[in-house]
Amino acid sequence: MKNYPNVHILDHPLIRHKLAIIRDKNTNTKQFREIIEELATLMAYESFKDVPTQEIEVETPLEKTTQTVVKENSIAIVPILRAGLGMVNGILTLFPAAKVGHIGMYRDEETLTPKEYYCKLPAGIENKVVMIVDPMLATGGSAADAITLLKKRGCKKIKLMSIIAAPQGVEKVAKEHPDVEVYVAHLDRDLNEHGYILPGLGDAGDRIFGTK
Repeated sequence: MKNYPNVHILDHPLIRHKLAIIRDKNTNTKQFREIIEELATLMAYESFKDVPTQEIEVETPLEKTTQTVVKENSIAIVPILRAGLGMVNGILTLFPAAKVGHIGMYRDEETLTPKEYYCKLPAGIENKVVMIVDPMLATGGSAADAITLLKKRGCKKIKLMSIIAAPQGVEKVAKEHPDVEVYVAHLDRDLNEHGYILPGLGDAGDRIFGTK
């Protein structure tokens, strides 16, 4: 696959360790859900390294000093329903004041194209750094469409975080939205004829919510 400057593979021993657990078909729902959140926290640490900041004055027990803090009301998290919900709490661990929106899309099983059915976004989202989250970046259709939707709403600083990606999905988003930074924990081999990532981990939504 071609190298894209806006695509970042967050390779780390802890991430690899946790990926091994969630790929295992024998990992139960509770553990799968917990590790998805943990991976989101680890990935957020790196993907928000350019988060907006501001200087404030604090007083230590010894003297006053100037410190750097995350700028208030600067972050929004937008999960693509439903699997993206599993990553939200992991990011909120680091940014508890972040606003959360929701975009609902489903994949047409015949054409594998995404269809939007729901969108609810925080007020003033156009002025925030928006992180779209979805555990699996397969064909890239849902992610690319979600980014387009946010751009139509005036959002200028958009990021995408997915745990596992296929080359097809990465290339689609990178080409259609070169201004969007894409963060993935692992780039897998390919898609099968049903649009599932190989080797992947199965259906992330079903495994997070225990519906299969």
